[in-house]
Amino acid sequence: MVNIGFIKMGNLGMSQVINLIQDEIAAREGITVRVFGTGAKMSPAEAAASESFKQWNADFVIIISPNAAAPGPTAAREIWKDVPCIVVSDGPTKKEARETLEKDGFGYIILPVDPLIGAKREFLDPVEMASFNSDAMKVLSVCGVVRLIQEELDKVTDQVAAGKSGKDLELPHIFAKPEKCVEHAGFANPYAKAKALAALHMAEKVAQVNFPACFMLKEIDQVCLTAAAGHEIMGAAAQLATQAREIEKSNDTVFRQPHAKNGTLLKKVKLYQKPE
Repeated sequence: MVNIGFIKMGNLGMSQVINLIQDEIAAREGITVRVFGTGAKMSPAEAAASESFKQWNADFVIIISPNAAAPGPTAAREIWKDVPCIVVSDGPTKKEARETLEKDGFGYIILPVDPLIGAKREFLDPVEMASFNSDAMKVLSVCGVVRLIQEELDKVTDQVAAGKSGKDLELPHIFAKPEKCVEHAGFANPYAKAKALAALHMAEKVAQVNFPACFMLKEIDQVCLTAAAGHEIMGAAAQLATQAREIEKSNDTVFRQPHAKNGTLLKKVKLYQKPE
């Protein structure tokens, strides 16, 4: 049995499903998943609380949070450095910082396409937050991000199942730019692929728009207008992702990759085809 732990600090779009994607119909054998979550907060205090999760003895853990360079996620890595650990985050985007993560023994999947929400009280309420995250999830799922992460986590799981452990595990080191993500989506139609790539580029742009709204602008009209613009971009990106999926459906070429009970990845394209 492979024990896979997820530590969720704060929230990314990907945080919603990352602990589900290796066992999508709750029928996979050979793995056990547990989640330690800190809600929306991600301070060093939340990181310290995660130490109690060590009692479960995970074979490897995934720490998912916004901005892996922030004090909370940094403190969490210090606590979990003796366990094989994969960082999933929207940053750091600088190569030197990612190289430091690798040098320190951490795997990482950095997602600049996982968008920064417009987190200002003047604009954001629970409904707006949920709506934004549903748009983000549409892009992350249809355009290849979910499958990229699923495949990388499966590779580590397979290593543990084969008897590897600790520092012998080969962890991913991936900077998931839009072009890399879309290659995992399995599009057959080039126009569908182009729409998905455009959606990913738009999702990456959202952070550049929302960052000033969150951390720089002060006047309420500037804050609200800028955050609203970022959220409109995200909504438009979700529409492009939906259009891309509809093109594939109309051609009966939607690529599906379910797990068999033993964790083997099966494949199918035609709707009435049996996964093999």
